[in-house]
Amino acid sequence: MHGAAKRSCFPNYRLREVLSVYFTMLALIVVILVVSFHGASPREEDFPYHILLDPEGKLELSWNVSYPKQEVCFQLLVKEMHFGLVFGMSDRGDFENADLVVLWSDGYKSYFGDAWSDGYGHVQPDHQQDYQLLEAHKSSEGFYLTFKRPFNTCDVHDYQIEDGTVHLIYGILANPVKSLMMLNLSLSGTGIQRVQLLKPNISIPKLPPNVMTMEVRSPSVTIPGQETTYWCYITELPKNMPKHHIIMYEAAITPGNEALVHHMEVFQCAPQFDSIPNYNGPCDSKMKPQRLNYCRHVLAAWAMGAKAFYYPEEAGLAFGGPSSSRFLRLEVHYHNPLLIKDRVDSSGIRLYYTSHLRKYDGGIMELGLVYTPVMAIPPQEENFELTGYCTAKCTETALPQGGMHIFASQLHTHLTGIAVRTVIVRESQEVEIINVDNHFSAHFQEIRMLNKVVTVLPGDTILTTCKYNTMDRGKATVGGFGIMEEMCVNYVHYYPHTELELCKSAVDNGYLQKYFAFINRLHDDETCHCPRDSVTEQFAAISWDSFSKQVLRALYDTAPISMHCNQSSAIRFPGDWERQHLPQVTSTLLKDQKKCKTIMEPEKQSASALELQTHFVPRFTEKDT
Repeated sequence: MHGAAKRSCFPNYRLREVLSVYFTMLALIVVILVVSFHGASPREEDFPYHILLDPEGKLELSWNVSYPKQEVCFQLLVKEMHFGLVFGMSDRGDFENADLVVLWSDGYKSYFGDAWSDGYGHVQPDHQQDYQLLEAHKSSEGFYLTFKRPFNTCDVHDYQIEDGTVHLIYGILANPVKSLMMLNLSLSGTGIQRVQLLKPNISIPKLPPNVMTMEVRSPSVTIPGQETTYWCYITELPKNMPKHHIIMYEAAITPGNEALVHHMEVFQCAPQFDSIPNYNGPCDSKMKPQRLNYCRHVLAAWAMGAKAFYYPEEAGLAFGGPSSSRFLRLEVHYHNPLLIKDRVDSSGIRLYYTSHLRKYDGGIMELGLVYTPVMAIPPQEENFELTGYCTAKCTETALPQGGMHIFASQLHTHLTGIAVRTVIVRESQEVEIINVDNHFSAHFQEIRMLNKVVTVLPGDTILTTCKYNTMDRGKATVGGFGIMEEMCVNYVHYYPHTELELCKSAVDNGYLQKYFAFINRLHDDETCHCPRDSVTEQFAAISWDSFSKQVLRALYDTAPISMHCNQSSAIRFPGDWERQHLPQVTSTLLKDQKKCKTIMEPEKQSASALELQTHFVPRFTEKDT
């Protein structure tokens, strides 16, 4: 019993009166009996991270991370338990080919086990049981289930938990399940939620005693009864507000709307405008004033599951003062899959700021690709890469001698983006990754603190590579501002502030026109559309085949680039920035791989290998109530 207690993720929980039975079985299922049905609610410090999984708030996930042990401890709170639940992870949030943990009841006994789903959503028990059950009990809040799992299990059916976005899937079982293999996820009430599980292991700075707060909230918005809404609201700072430093911010969500507010951002408007029209309405409305498009300087961003965001003790983000715009734009993304109507919301972001300025002004710099149609992704591509460059020439020109110190990052694409990676290249070798998200989703974009501060020196090159999936599109997807167009951006938060606000690239348009001419001749089209048609129209006219796609890929990998090394005034630094040669990279950083032993295929395992310790779980079905 003492050995079982040591498995707990927190000190005050124990398994009680565990009954162990050994027997040989064909499907390896762990079943645990805890005699105590009732227990105390967990402490906040035991599970610092929380997220509501379902839109109705009936299923809540809490978790903590142990980097020394390389494992995550999960706690699920089910407020209305029926006959069990399914929880797991998959590459893009699909219920096929997913890594699962299942709690189910046949109406008489309750079971817990590690499982996986095949390409048709059929659930199979996992012959390598890596989810370890720690606690199962009822309380006044509902049914608690606590378990843990390593980051990497070396199991071919398990998802490898890593930095970046994790697509969580879940489902509540409304009816008894006779056998785990009879469960089909396509028939169960299921859902998806995205979260960053591996939060950075960094200390939280203390707030100074003179800190002030300001809430940027949308005033009494009636959330539309549709699945997705982006709501925009314009507010302004007090007139003649002197310069301050933002040193922290956090979400301020209207109670009861936690499951509907998906993410929020506060933007500062361009300082050249003396006024910005008042607006409180949908961001895609035709009634939205055009000047709101110039409110793009990010001050704060929050997404579901994110904790408070802190600036390092030596830096703060400047706002207020004569060179800063008074106008702010709040953008709230409501995710309302149940089409709930007449729900009123006044959520927003709470800024913590001080008049006692810190040593450094923080800055936000855009890295990646310029918003231009010359960068395009062909249709029917599963994994097409585009790279934006911040060249050594630009960092040598614009950065101070000590470089810039990056402590946070926000990756950004539109709908077809599936992965983003930003890396520093020094003397033609990759030396350090700034941020990477191999499971990126455009529906989950937050500012993320880095595990450690990353320094970029003058003369360094920064590469930002985005991967796209356009399998559902029949025409090329070009770069641009529209949601059906694409972007590849990393907004890095750094100090000390410099005049370099944008360091991005695009392929040289002259070389792109040579591509169009070549493809047209190849397809017996002697008509040159180049002078008359826009780049978007030229891409739309291409008859895409494997060769035209390969040639476009080769063009992006070899052709000179137009470099945008821009000051905060949106004017480039002095110099020749056109037709720049691509930076050379002779050595890349390899992904850390855990050494895994060869695992026997299930059908080759001996009978002794199929023996497993088995326990029973308390009955949680409606018969107990």
